[in-house]
Amino acid sequence: MFKTISDVLKWIGSHFLGLLFVLIVLIIILPSEKPKNFNANLQEIELKGPIMSSDDILKQIEDAKDNEKIKGVLFSINSPGGAVAPSIDIAYAIKDLSKTKPVLVYGGDVMASGGYYSAIYANKIMANPGSMIGSIGVIMEGANIDPLLKKIGIETQIVKQGRYKEIGTMSREWTEEERKELETITRDTYDLFVKDVTSARKLNIKNMDQYADAHVYSALRAKNVGLIDLIGTKQQAKEEIKKMSNVKEAKWKEKDKVDQFFDKLSSETASKISSYIFGLKATMF
Repeated sequence: MFKTISDVLKWIGSHFLGLLFVLIVLIIILPSEKPKNFNANLQEIELKGPIMSSDDILKQIEDAKDNEKIKGVLFSINSPGGAVAPSIDIAYAIKDLSKTKPVLVYGGDVMASGGYYSAIYANKIMANPGSMIGSIGVIMEGANIDPLLKKIGIETQIVKQGRYKEIGTMSREWTEEERKELETITRDTYDLFVKDVTSARKLNIKNMDQYADAHVYSALRAKNVGLIDLIGTKQQAKEEIKKMSNVKEAKWKEKDKVDQFFDKLSSETASKISSYIFGLKATMF
């Protein structure tokens, strides 16, 4: 009996990679649930977690734009922000999409910083009553581990060309020149952020202290300063985009189960990786 079990385990071990390959092939070639989406007229796109890449979201936006049967898009955001460039990419893709079909943004738990930047060009923005919104600001930070290096007896060696090539180093305190250079970068990025928000939301730049300066607002306060249009639940957001799209019967496009699985896997992995990343990078957190 034990020999039989041992033989089975050996067979599984020796054929594991082959079985894994077969499983992947089956996932790829098996029919998905896409035929169910043939008559879909509304689509939800979800932006979750830290924004480190925009590729998947941009593809979904482009697909929604090209699909003539999709009459409106609900763009659900639950993000504290992230890298600058992907946030801007998403914002401008939504701007382009909103010219051809209505886009309603729905803010969940958090729609802040780069997460809010992504939303600004939608036709309307709705947020959950308990949502945290805003944080229109930019941050760049890095650790100074020089005391630790000295304590454990490590000295760094650097060869460089260019005065600012070592900017943001962790091995010593930044010089005043380096700090000013970084402040220029963050100021330029912040000015762009504020300018885009002001233009997209038709706000008065003279009142920027009320809606910018990295303030974090409740949904009610965000509405009062002009950052959002509506306050409501997810179901109310679905009803609103249905109305905006002039759709009599809502037929939502569904993701197939394989896509949902890999989306969840990649989202969780990205969140864990982001918590271990150190170094210098302008972010909208």
